[in-house]
Amino acid sequence: MESLMSAYGRLPVSMVRGEGAKLWDESGKAYLDALSGISVTALGHANPALTAALTEQAQRLVHVSNLYNIPEQQALGDALCRIAAMEKAFFCNSGAEANEAAIKIARLHGHKKNIDTPTIIVSTTAFHGRTLGTIAATGNQKIQKGFGPTMPGFVDVPFNDADAIEQLAQSRSDIVAVLLEPIQGEGGINVAEDGYLAAVRNICDQHGWLLMFDEIQCGMGRSGNWFEHQNHNVQADVMSVAKALGNGIPIGACLARGAAADLIQPGTHGTTFGGNPFACRAGLTVINEIESNNLLGRVTELSTRINEGLHSRLHNRPGVVEIRGKGLMIGIELEQPCAALVGKALDAGLLINVTAEKVVRILPPYILSNEQADELADTLSTLIIEHIEST
Repeated sequence: MESLMSAYGRLPVSMVRGEGAKLWDESGKAYLDALSGISVTALGHANPALTAALTEQAQRLVHVSNLYNIPEQQALGDALCRIAAMEKAFFCNSGAEANEAAIKIARLHGHKKNIDTPTIIVSTTAFHGRTLGTIAATGNQKIQKGFGPTMPGFVDVPFNDADAIEQLAQSRSDIVAVLLEPIQGEGGINVAEDGYLAAVRNICDQHGWLLMFDEIQCGMGRSGNWFEHQNHNVQADVMSVAKALGNGIPIGACLARGAAADLIQPGTHGTTFGGNPFACRAGLTVINEIESNNLLGRVTELSTRINEGLHSRLHNRPGVVEIRGKGLMIGIELEQPCAALVGKALDAGLLINVTAEKVVRILPPYILSNEQADELADTLSTLIIEHIEST
């Protein structure tokens, strides 16, 4: 490991094989993957349809530059715009890059309105990526520490506080957009309250701002709908998506509609690898698998089953603050920091993580069996109870 930069506090395990919702380490020990590579492998590991599609694609064509038309890219753009009710797509390689494209669209929108210093409203508990642009849009100062000065052009407000956004609308003339996660993942599985997104949509419409949703972690079916904002009947002008879109193949996309869809023109933005045939074939296969196997419905079924299991043992238990989330994006907030649970779960053959210091986060794949869902809820509940009782 000496040749690798110390960017990660890795767990003492090496995964060498996966199948469905399970991973195996080099010693042959099996683990139930309740994290999905942080909301990525929604179809599970070694998905047969994806394996077959990528094998065929790799034998035919992996990469060609965006100097040429790419049929797989056009097909994926059509599919994403269909399921998201958007009009145009820009493909890149990650969620952070998708958010960078959204930020650039917002700035182009502002400059088109003759605003010299276009500013985007973000949330204090947001997470939008680790590029210099997206850490500036991320309210967590721990992520920004050591990388200052941060890029200007952002102002943050509390999540679920539409009044704070309205106050900025009354006091500032440089606002051009609002960027929000409908469900905050890294921030602690914070779900947009009923009416919040609609209120923000109304403010944006009144002031000519773009409403931009970061659906990187909560999108692509994880909430039980294709995208969480659809559960609120609110449409964005710009949306970023990644993670589960490629089921592990790096790909991101920035989608837009209306005037925002035409702001990026030749010379304003680009990428070498984004939207290559291989990655787009992965995205097309993911969408097809979710649709053909009714995995959106399965997400809702599994969510109900797992939540019932968690609530039956953890609800109103001392030390547990709240169980919250949507679909297969579930957080259990404890009263005390609980990072030690990650190692304890690993020993028990369960992969989870902890975010915002006190929130146990699970992001299981959509292809869990009922038995695996019950195992997840039971094992995790036992671990949490034992942890609380020992601290």
